[in-house]
Parts: sequence; C-alpha cells; structure tokens
Amino acid sequence: MVLFILTACQNRNNNDSKNENISQNDSVLTWIQLSRNNDFPDEQRLDFLKKAVDYTYTISNDSLKANYFSKISLSYLRLNDSFSFRKTNFKASELSKKSNDSITLAESHWDLGEFFRDITVEDSAYYHFASAHKIYSSLNNQFLAGRMLYNMAVVQGDIKDYTGSEINTFKAIELLEPLDKYEQLYKCYNSLGAVYNSLGEYDKALEYHQIALDYLTKFDDEGSRFVTLNNIGDTYLNQRDYNTASSFFQRVINIENLKEKDPTTYSKALGNFAKTKLHLKDTFGLKNTFLKVLHIQDSINEVVGMSLTNYYLAEYALAKKDTNAALAYAKTSRSLAQQSTNNKRILESLELISKLDTENSAQYVQEYIQLNDSLQKEERQIRNKFARIQFETDQFIEQNQLLAKQKQLWLGVAIGLFFLAIAIVSIISLRIKNQKLKFEQQQQESNLEIFNLMLSQKEKFLEGKQEEQKRVSEELHDSILGQMLGIRLVLSGLNNKNGETETKQRAEYLKKLQEVEEEVRTISHELNDAAYQKIHNFIYSVEDLLKSIETTSPVDCNLEYTTDLEWDRLNSEVKINIYRILQESLQNCVKHALAKNIEVTLDANENEILVGISDDGVGYQVKREKKGIGLKNIISRVQKMKGSVDIKSKIGKGTTLLVKIPIQNKLGTFDTQKEARNTEF
Repeated sequence: MVLFILTACQNRNNNDSKNENISQNDSVLTWIQLSRNNDFPDEQRLDFLKKAVDYTYTISNDSLKANYFSKISLSYLRLNDSFSFRKTNFKASELSKKSNDSITLAESHWDLGEFFRDITVEDSAYYHFASAHKIYSSLNNQFLAGRMLYNMAVVQGDIKDYTGSEINTFKAIELLEPLDKYEQLYKCYNSLGAVYNSLGEYDKALEYHQIALDYLTKFDDEGSRFVTLNNIGDTYLNQRDYNTASSFFQRVINIENLKEKDPTTYSKALGNFAKTKLHLKDTFGLKNTFLKVLHIQDSINEVVGMSLTNYYLAEYALAKKDTNAALAYAKTSRSLAQQSTNNKRILESLELISKLDTENSAQYVQEYIQLNDSLQKEERQIRNKFARIQFETDQFIEQNQLLAKQKQLWLGVAIGLFFLAIAIVSIISLRIKNQKLKFEQQQQESNLEIFNLMLSQKEKFLEGKQEEQKRVSEELHDSILGQMLGIRLVLSGLNNKNGETETKQRAEYLKKLQEVEEEVRTISHELNDAAYQKIHNFIYSVEDLLKSIETTSPVDCNLEYTTDLEWDRLNSEVKINIYRILQESLQNCVKHALAKNIEVTLDANENEILVGISDDGVGYQVKREKKGIGLKNIISRVQKMKGSVDIKSKIGKGTTLLVKIPIQNKLGTFDTQKEARNTEF
C-alpha cells in the first residue's frame, strides 16, 4: 500500500502577501480574527463572518474591499461553508481585477485551488494553482511561486502524473532553496519521497525522505516528523522489508500522547503496523488492532482511512480463511471508498471481491475493467489538460520575462539618451560661454587698442603742435628779434646826426622798436612756455568728450581736474575704464536725467582716484529703480578695478555719481613705461 502524504501547502498565513497597514481596531479584521478562534462554536464564528461581510460591502475602496473579501473567503473555506466561500471568493476576484490588485487575485486563485482539491476536482485545482503561480512569477515573488509549484505537484501526484509532479517539485525546490525556506523544502522532499515510492524507486524515495527529515531539524514541527517516519515505514513496507517497516511504524505509535495529539497519523501508523504483522504472519491480537484503528478513524470521521482498514480486515479474514467475513469487509471498503471518491481503493476492493464472490465474479471483473478504463481515460485527459495549462503558464512567464528584458532595455536606452542629451547641452552651453568670453575678451582688447590709438593720435598731434610752437618761438627769438635788434643798433648809430628832426624821429623809432622787441620777447616766452607745459592727452580726450556732448545736446559741461596726479601715466586699462564710465554717465545725464548742467571732477588722494559726475536733472529713487544695462556696465567696470560706486539722487534734485578707484601700486595703476616730461626753457 502506497501512502501519499502529499498535502497541499497549508493555507496562507494571515500576513502572507498582505502589505496593507490596517489598524488592529478595524472592525472587519476583528470579526475575521474572532471567526478563526476555535474556542467559539461554528455557528457563532459564521455570525462573525456575516458581520464582516455586511461591513465590507459599505467600503468604497475597491482594493481594500477585495482584500477583506479574500480574508473572509479563506475563513469560510476553513469552516467548510462552500457556498459562502464561493460567493465571497468570486467577489474578491472580481474586485481585485477591477482595482488591478494582482496579489489579492492570486490569493483568490490559491484558495480556489485548495477548495477544488478538497472536493477532488483535480483539473480545476491545478488550473487555479497554476493561475496563482503565473501572477506570483510575474511579480517576481519566488517564495509564493515556489509554493504554487508544490501545490501543482501535489495535484499531479493525486492523479498519478508522477513525472509532472516530479518536475514541478524540483522547480519549486530550485526557487525555495536560495531563500532557506526550510518548512516548504521539507514538504517538497517529502513529496518527492512519496512520488518515488509510488514509482517503485524505493531507494530514491528513502533518500528524499531522509533529506526531508534533515530539514525538519531546522524548524520546530514535531507533527511533520511523525508523518515522515510513517512514510519511510510505508516505503519499506512496499519494498517488502517488513521488519524495518515495522520498526518505523512502532516508533510512531510509541510516541507519547500521539493518539490525542494527532489521531489521524496515529491511526495510519497503527494500521500500517498491523499490516506488517499480517505480512509477517504474526496474527496474534491483530483483529483487535484493526478494530481499534477503525474505532479511532470513525471517531474523527476519517472515511478514507476506514476504507483502507476494512480492506486490511478483508485480507486478514482471507488469511484466516473466513471468506464470508473477508467479502463483507471488502464490500464495506468499496462502499467507503465510493463515499470518499477513492478510486484506487474502489479498484482494489473490486479486485478482491471478484476473487471472493465467485458467483458474481464476472460482474465485478467487468465493473473493475470499466472503472479502470474510465479512470485511465480521465487521468490521460486531465494530464493533457495539465500539460496545456503548464504550457500556457510557461508561455506567460516567458512573455513576462521578455517584456521585463525589453523594459530594462528601453529604460537603459532612455537613460543613455537622457545623459547624452545632457552632455550635448552641456557641451553646447560651454562652447557658447567660451565663445562669449572670447568675444568679450576680444572686444575689450579692441576697445583698449582703439583707445590707445586715439591717445597715440592725440599725442602725436600735440607733439606736432609743440614742435610747431617751438619752431615759431625760435623764429621769433632768433630771426625777428635779431633783425629788430639790428635796426635798433643802426638807428642808434644815426644818433651822431644832430638834426633836431632826425633826433626826434630816432627817439620815436627807438621807443617803438623797444616796444616791439619787448612784445616779441613776451610772445616768444609765452609760446615757449606753452610748448613745454605738461599738456595731458587723457585730459584732452575727456575735454573733447565734454565738447561733443555740448555740441550734440543743450547741456553745459564743466570739467575740473587735479594736476597733482599724472593722468597719462595711469595704466591704459584704468584710463579706458574711466573714459567709458564718463561716457556712459554723460549719456545717462542727457538721455534720462534731462540735465542742463553737468559737473565732472577728476581728483585723487593718497589711496584713491575719485571720479565724480553731478547733474541738475530730474533725479530718481535709487533703491526702487531697476538698474539699466548702462549702470550695470559702470558697476562691472568699477568692480574690475576693485573700486566702489556711490549714487545719490533725489526726485527733482539731480543725481551724483562718485566712483572710487584704489591706487594699488605703480605696477597696477600706473604705466611705468612712460616718463613724465620735465622740460625747462
């Protein structure tokens, strides 16, 4: 006899796959928890669930409502209320699809799989487990996907699809081993032991049962150990190693209080122990043992076990040559097997009955053949259906994996393009900034060069003027004055003539010549002094600027400057910045201030150069007025020279701009290549 202890994974824990953060005081959850309390009678537990259902219908959030209906349907399943289970499970599934809640939908399939397996509708059970597996695989939840594969393997074992069961069990192990899920791994290896036991590969069966026992040491579940020991004994029983089998069954039934703790496992082990004694022809007290097993099974309504025990009693009676008793037990076994839809036991009972009831043997044989053929055909159909479901599941998983890879690929491409765009924009931005800086630098250099050329031109002009003044001075001094001196000497020589008239004329001419001589001398000295005075090119340029302003607008400009500072020795960059500041300020006075009079002062002290521009224009409020580009340029130029700008203005009172430029040192503020002229007459 082959025992299948291939129970499906236990119903999911309350916390499995549930991510809601729901308060403990929530009424629905409280009623659900009360319904799962075995201390209350079933009627009261169902009443708690009804309250939970009524309250859940009032919730507007579809996802939360689906979650509650899923929990409620699971509670109905545990209470064996199939109608209420199907109703609430359908509602949970419907709402989870509506709200795209994949987890709750998977749990609904899971519960339906458990339900259909309990009522032995294997194809529906397999379909719903496979559907749950699809969803968990698409969510990359390897733990729950592995559990669903195990459940699928259990259903396949139920219909003798041992190969399919073996494949799915190994797939489950492959997912669960990296997660160290010892309890689920124990169940998988225990299932493999049962599969190989059914296939007659007893050594492999024992090997996997031993691995299952090893996993049992990693978590606390004493009941599972009893089940595995019973399965090992069953394997030795099928291997016809009756003594070893008997020792394992005896280890189970000798466990203290097992009969009270787990009557199902105890009755199975005791029945198997009695079976081994029958094979060993040790029949002393054997019937009483079988009857004891029947009594326990009847007390817990274990119909499948009762069918098996009656079959054992039939074999025992047959061994005792009590054909009538054997036939009665065989028929009882058949009837109980039909009640529990245990087709295997029905076939075994029919085979035994056909041997015992010789008169109706042909009828029983025919019934056996028809049922066997029908079962084989049904099993083939179910296996084919399983294969189609598995194929669709594999296709679904492969498609999800392909979509995931494509998603990753497109995400990578999008990220790459994003960073490429940023890089391109950054490069273009840097190039634009560099070009702008180069342009500004070139413009500054050009302005400086133009200003230097302008100053150089003015300097050459003044040098030419000075040369011409010197030449005229020399001509007056050396030529005219010499000639006049000669005339004076000639006239002086005529003084020897003593005529009264000549004497009077000579005196007049001499006086005039002396006047001319004095005048020429004076002019000569004035010209010569003017030629060698310090004529400032920079100041001259500023004066020209003021004259151009006066020419083009109705404004009077006045310039005052100190001669204590050698303006032409200032650094070219400082001079051009001061010139541009004056130029911009004068334009503002004319354009915006509407001034009539402008005062420009160029002064200096030991530490600073002071540039002031005052007007009598309309004025403005300095703090409120937005700075224009002209004023920003002025401030920018002053900042380059590490100076400061102070603006004072009042409405109707005009504006005063004061620029202070620090005199850092001769190398920073003055041009050391130019020497001041020091000329003497």
